[in-house]
Amino acid sequence: MAEDISLITELRTRIRELEDKVEALRISRRVLMNLIDTLENDKRETLSQLVNKNEKLQKNNCRYAKAIMCQNLKITKLEQELKNLSSST
Repeated sequence: MAEDISLITELRTRIRELEDKVEALRISRRVLMNLIDTLENDKRETLSQLVNKNEKLQKNNCRYAKAIMCQNLKITKLEQELKNLSSST
């Protein structure tokens, strides 16, 4: 009978320990999930910023390419005019 009481006490102690461990795991899981959410939000924000920056750079690049093309056209026209003037004299 004393052995049974001792066994019951040990089992109850073990159950309490396991319940405490389960609760600690739940808390750890919540902390990890919060960290993952924070990381995901940061990642989304960074990605959005990079996409916006990329779009801005592409627009600037397009404007720059158009400006170069216009300058190139002007140079070509001036060269052609110069060639026409030199051939007519």
